[in-house]
Amino acid sequence: MDNVIYVLEIVGVIAFAVSGAAVGLKKEMDIFGVCILGVTTACGGGVLRDIFLGSLPPVMFCHPSYATIALVVSIITFLASTRQFTAKSEKIYEKIMQLADAAGLGIFTAVGTAAAMRSVYSGNLFFAVFLGTITGVGGGLMRDVLASEPPYIFVKHIYALASIAGACVCVCIWNVAGSSVPVFVCCALVIVIRLIAVRLNLSLPKIRG
Repeated sequence: MDNVIYVLEIVGVIAFAVSGAAVGLKKEMDIFGVCILGVTTACGGGVLRDIFLGSLPPVMFCHPSYATIALVVSIITFLASTRQFTAKSEKIYEKIMQLADAAGLGIFTAVGTAAAMRSVYSGNLFFAVFLGTITGVGGGLMRDVLASEPPYIFVKHIYALASIAGACVCVCIWNVAGSSVPVFVCCALVIVIRLIAVRLNLSLPKIRG
């Protein structure tokens, strides 16, 4: 199970690093800014997870492979970009954001929820759902604050709600389906909800001025 979690985390790091770097490119940041957003998005949720679990220092500081991979992916994203956001490239950027965010959100929600269920707090289901959600959305929230953007989780389609739904399903089937199945079910459910919400332009109600 540990190997499965590690592989999922690496995939999530890559997805969120692309997402963070893409925001930096859109904001016309230099390569340092792009890398900071990429690493923050990829590792921020995991840092929050470890802080809430009392696992200090956070894993990203004990195992620099996460930050290193995020940094390399951010640099590659920067070098591969034309740095010119025309109407066409704006659409491409949105697609990248949607796919990368969906994958990263699903993976880190599942990993965060699993971390709670495997800890001494496994009996606190509310905490498990909270930890899964904050692990999923934390990096993106930090990214948007650093980029002076309205937090993606509050303005774009159904985002945090997808994470909450996946985490809830994960904790509900954890004791009856083992540990591996709930992780994959959670991950898949979050991604599907996100992509459906994007496809159908579904959003939570809000007041428009």
